[in-house]
Amino acid sequence: MSTKNMAEPRLPDVYGPGTFADRKLVPVPTDAHRILRVLARQTPGFTDDEAALSRVRFEGEADPVIPGPLKSTPVAAALHAMVGILANEILTVRGLPEPTRKVVINTTHTALWLGSVAAVYLDHQPIIALLRDKKKFNSLVPDWQQRGLDPRLNPLLKLRATAIYPTKIPGQWYSLHGSLNPEPMLRNLGVDPFPDDPMTTLSEAADYLRKTTTKMTAAEIEYANLSAGHCGTICHTPASWSATSMGKSLAKQPLINIIPQPSHSTPLPPTPFSPLNQSNPLPLAGIKILELARIIAAPVASSILASLGATVIKVNAPHLPDMSLLQLTLTAGKTTTCLDLRDPADRAKFQELLAEADVFIQGFRPGVLDRYGLSQDDILSMAVKRNKGIVYVTENCFGFEGVYASRPGWQQMADCASGVAYVMGRGYGLADGEPVLPSLPVSDMTCGLVCAVGAMMGLLSRAKQGGSWIVRGSLMTVTSTVCHAIQDVVMSAKPMDQACGMHDIFLGQGPKRQVFA
Repeated sequence: MSTKNMAEPRLPDVYGPGTFADRKLVPVPTDAHRILRVLARQTPGFTDDEAALSRVRFEGEADPVIPGPLKSTPVAAALHAMVGILANEILTVRGLPEPTRKVVINTTHTALWLGSVAAVYLDHQPIIALLRDKKKFNSLVPDWQQRGLDPRLNPLLKLRATAIYPTKIPGQWYSLHGSLNPEPMLRNLGVDPFPDDPMTTLSEAADYLRKTTTKMTAAEIEYANLSAGHCGTICHTPASWSATSMGKSLAKQPLINIIPQPSHSTPLPPTPFSPLNQSNPLPLAGIKILELARIIAAPVASSILASLGATVIKVNAPHLPDMSLLQLTLTAGKTTTCLDLRDPADRAKFQELLAEADVFIQGFRPGVLDRYGLSQDDILSMAVKRNKGIVYVTENCFGFEGVYASRPGWQQMADCASGVAYVMGRGYGLADGEPVLPSLPVSDMTCGLVCAVGAMMGLLSRAKQGGSWIVRGSLMTVTSTVCHAIQDVVMSAKPMDQACGMHDIFLGQGPKRQVFA
């Protein structure tokens, strides 16, 4: 399909400084075709064979399903297409060539996939309904979220410790993030996590926190969080983020960032794919993946690879909290186990698993795993000792260079720091620069896709060229891409209240917006 003139000339600053928008609505499948070629061009090592790209067919509704000006759906659809192209190439390498094989991506299904972590059914019951029955849900999966929490903590305050709040200066907003235990962050800001006054609604919890944020500037809250190593971020516009040192650093990195092992490393021979067993002709059958990660992005990457036939072992830390829901929905197709890396015996067991892995996926900040002998250099050295390369996939929030590289972060922080939340607020027509978080975990899910594409490219490179390969994915690179870093991936032209028929389902009312003026 020709992509010439697919995109109309762009309008600058429609959704604020540093943004670009189409002059008219481009059908989602059409836009996905264009964005696929943009990403293919900008991804070093990805195929530029037009015959391979032309095997992709996008189908689905013309209008966006997810409200908002951001082109989340066509970007995710293009990345899914890249997974399909790579899967087709691996099948060919493994002895199943098929010149007429197609990659078909339904963009409407892609939009729903972006919210799929909470759209699972178990025994014909939606997972959300099961969550309301705590006794039944806890019989399915341990209560990971309560680990380390003081039972006195009001659950409403815990929920509202992660949200966007006004600050002392009008028009400046701050995204608080309580992580999985907000007590340390709240105390650091001078907020009593166990107030005497009972809170019976989310609005009351928000009012309680707003009393503190409106007495501080965004910069003061930021300094307090940075100094103590807590999560949170100033809510930027796309232009103001781009002007920061971190914004400039991230803009130099490709969305799909795959690099070979350092040139001074010991060369390793190619590790070819084995011929496919006809009883299990999936592209990644026989590939072993070890996952050490929590929450969404990195586990999504291994889930995608598991769906293509890979054997995935997910290792949980028994002492670290996680979201119980995700321990159910993002473990499908995986074997799970618990190992405490602080324990030398468990650490030895982990090393045994690692020695057999083709891909290692980890979602901790740079440097966190070094104390356990699991730094990038440690992983690459292990590969040299066994004389077989490994694909090392690492995912974090703020990227791997610059002053924020080791800062803890979450999807909500990436959305607010990059300007995505600001753009969403402009899309809703809100005043005073009021930001709004996207309705779905778009950056998390998309970052998982990015890491999956990188892992598959790494496996192909290992088979053809040898050596180990490093894949770096970050939430901020994803949000910058869909917001402003790639001007070819621009905003939708259609107002948000007309963008889709599911507006009320995704937006909700009042406190569900997670913005408290």
